[in-house]
Amino acid sequence: MSGPLKRAKTLSSWRKLALANWRDPVDPTVYGLLELDAGPALAFVEAARASTGVKVTLTHLVGRAVALAIAEQPDVNARISRRGILLRDTVDLFFQVATEGGRDLSGAKVDQVESLSAVEVARLLAERAEAIRSRRDPQFEKTRRMMSALPVPLVRLALGVADLLVNELDMNLPGLGLPRDPFGSAMITNVASFGLSTGFAPLVPMSRTPILLALGAVESKPAVVDGQVVARPTLTLSATFDHRLMDGYQAGRLAQA
Repeated sequence: MSGPLKRAKTLSSWRKLALANWRDPVDPTVYGLLELDAGPALAFVEAARASTGVKVTLTHLVGRAVALAIAEQPDVNARISRRGILLRDTVDLFFQVATEGGRDLSGAKVDQVESLSAVEVARLLAERAEAIRSRRDPQFEKTRRMMSALPVPLVRLALGVADLLVNELDMNLPGLGLPRDPFGSAMITNVASFGLSTGFAPLVPMSRTPILLALGAVESKPAVVDGQVVARPTLTLSATFDHRLMDGYQAGRLAQA
């Protein structure tokens, strides 16, 4: 489990201006697309499955890549609170998990993904996703029962209280279903499971994650290889990020990594 977060001491003039101009993550949302040749990744996934018996997918591989990229840029591994920008010391990722046959949505956080292999990420996420879907995850069940029992106005109030406790006061309350920093450094979702090749997802204000990445279905698209146009399996990554913490410079470096 990650420890207490440390406050960033040095802020650029632009970062201070961004913090002053925007308050909620719905305001400074920026979107971007990245198309990748998925051939090498698909080959890796096939080899990893054959050698380990673990159901590794592109979601696990991309999650691992995102964690390594964020680790190279510690200034984006942060969340915003009234105290300023708080830096995380590990790269923890929240993977969204479809439940009830896709009619509902939950998720699981995997800690320290930067130090795990894609196979280890797959194992951990499979265990937690199965616990959630079979209703054996106590933290998820507490949250689900509370959300089911409360009307929307009270849900909004409950989220506000939870946001104050875990995000502003940095409290760790797993007994109440409120662990410290419950969503981590970035959120990963797979829209390919819904038959989509591209899809943007909104930042969740409660999550305080500055990055949300959506993986689309791999499609065959034309690409130039050695001066020739050929069909290649192509993966589209749709990114949503918080402009208060990230701008074109950081996004470009993440994309390159």
